[in-house]
Amino acid sequence: MRVLITGATGLIGQEIVRLCHEKGIEVNYLTTRISKIQQTENYKGFHWDPKTQEIDISCFNDVDVIIHLAGATVTKRWTKTYKKEILSSRIEPTKLLIHTLKSIPHNIKQVVSASAIGIYPDSLVNYYDQSYDAYNDAFLGRVVQAWEQAIDGFSELNITVSKIRIGLVLSNRGGALQEMVKPIKIGLGAAFGSGKQWQSWIHIQDLANMFLYVAEKRIHHVFNGVAPNPVSNNELIKTIGKVLNKPVFLPNIPRFFMKLVLGEMHTILFDSQRVSSKKIENKGFYFRFHHLRPALADLLKD
Repeated sequence: MRVLITGATGLIGQEIVRLCHEKGIEVNYLTTRISKIQQTENYKGFHWDPKTQEIDISCFNDVDVIIHLAGATVTKRWTKTYKKEILSSRIEPTKLLIHTLKSIPHNIKQVVSASAIGIYPDSLVNYYDQSYDAYNDAFLGRVVQAWEQAIDGFSELNITVSKIRIGLVLSNRGGALQEMVKPIKIGLGAAFGSGKQWQSWIHIQDLANMFLYVAEKRIHHVFNGVAPNPVSNNELIKTIGKVLNKPVFLPNIPRFFMKLVLGEMHTILFDSQRVSSKKIENKGFYFRFHHLRPALADLLKD
């Protein structure tokens, strides 16, 4: 089996590549940086530029499945220009892949694409699964809707489309967890707002395993990339403190303050989405990290 990965050098992509190599799965990957291209038997890089719609079509050689992760980070201040980048960095690469596959012979049978739980509305009481059809009308919700609609274009080529709506990814190599840890380590940890907002999290190893599970089993549909036990923001911050053996005693950080600091991007910290993982579990997927504390203990161990 050979997969083509977009976004292979990102946080999630690197973990999927590592897991592929553990399983003996060969990887092709696309990058906009020629300096990042490597050529080994099980890890072959190819250049593309979604902004100019250029791509090395050799990337599709012998590939069965595309794992599509490309997209600019949302954890950067949302200026008008950058909001356009957040959207275009998801739509243009998808269009480029679809347009190219329409014009060449290929063996692609499935696309497993990243998506995000930001598609679900902000709510303290709802418990979302994939059947929920009222979408978040805030900026990120609109981005994810447009992203998923673009991804559906692969189905017109008789390619099986699977989407994984990713929650808060916990990793020891970067991402949100490492930013949360910094103030807690120096005794300045605090929850945000009421602290009641739900955090649907997942250990990065489970997320990488989920992408490959869906690819290897050729499962078609939308799945939530979250662990079975979401927690409140209060619980998340306090549990990080307990695992690090650091007290968390400061008052919660007011929403208006974070809005002043971060602008519109502050909504990432305050939106609440309690999301179900039952659908992927019903397909036989096993989470190694069901609960938050063991996941944090694994990631934050010395």
